[in-house]
Amino acid sequence: MNASLPTTEALRAALAGLLDGLPPSQAAQAVERLISNYRGTTPTGTPLLRDRSDVAAYAAYRMPATFEAVRSALDALAEAAPGWAPGSHVDVGGGTGAAVWAAEAIWTGDDDGGRGRATSVLDWAEPALALGRELAEGSGLPALRDAEWRRTRIGTGLKLPECDLVTVSYVLNELSSADRAALVAEAARAGQAVVIVEPGTPDGYERVIAARDLLIGAGLRVAAPCPHSDACPIEPGTDWCHFAARVSRSSLHRQVKGGSLAYEDEKFSYVAAVRFDAEPVRARVTRKPQTRKGQMLLDLCTETDGLRRETVSKRHGPLYRAARDASWGDAWPPHDAPGSG
Repeated sequence: MNASLPTTEALRAALAGLLDGLPPSQAAQAVERLISNYRGTTPTGTPLLRDRSDVAAYAAYRMPATFEAVRSALDALAEAAPGWAPGSHVDVGGGTGAAVWAAEAIWTGDDDGGRGRATSVLDWAEPALALGRELAEGSGLPALRDAEWRRTRIGTGLKLPECDLVTVSYVLNELSSADRAALVAEAARAGQAVVIVEPGTPDGYERVIAARDLLIGAGLRVAAPCPHSDACPIEPGTDWCHFAARVSRSSLHRQVKGGSLAYEDEKFSYVAAVRFDAEPVRARVTRKPQTRKGQMLLDLCTETDGLRRETVSKRHGPLYRAARDASWGDAWPPHDAPGSG
């Protein structure tokens, strides 16, 4: 399932000119502080986004990357459950709403009479909610335009309405361990599907694995990225499971990071777990495929054999051509590959 191009274009248009009037040095300083918190390991206990300049810098710099990461995770869920679409969506700690934009990109409202999903964004930073509401109202997309934006403390004591989809993206790092566990437990209680996304760092992966264990313990089954709901085959401390989503770089990206490339890759870890029927992939590519003369080397996480490397050579014919087209994070073998059915 491909993401909706019009939604991506609408988000880019909404973000265009967001920093007009904000001095470039002030925007860059806000971004540097946010990056430091984003990569940190100490829970802040307070909202990271303090005022309009913080929120504008965050939205211009981080929202496209969060959107692409969450969209990738939701796309994997949609592939595992192609007959399902959420009629209601609660985004916890959603800030300016990247995850609800991502859901709109995957499940458009075209077949629901234009009503869109019942969508709620919860966050404790009112400036982020205000800007998110502003961006959504100008989108022309029903699920965004009609969304509820509600200030709420995220953590222990949070009560969520029952809904089809709960997303929690780039939030767990801001919480204490007790608040993380409480939030995941509440998401598992309320949602038919729960998708959690964290930075693609060793610490982010550990938070995702802890959340995965809690979701499974609450009776949900993993739909993606894992081929199974058994224990992760990665030995703790030796590696971490993460993926990459390509993000177009804005002028602010280039100002803060330097370099001339028009894109960068957002590294993220995630889990999607469900209470309904879903069909996980038989195996997933867990590293960038390596090219050798007449061969492709694929590092896979598999349903039955754990982690293994598969060598696909020219003698495999169409499967070799499929391996040459395979990307990090893809299902293997592809659904349309010989012998994949």
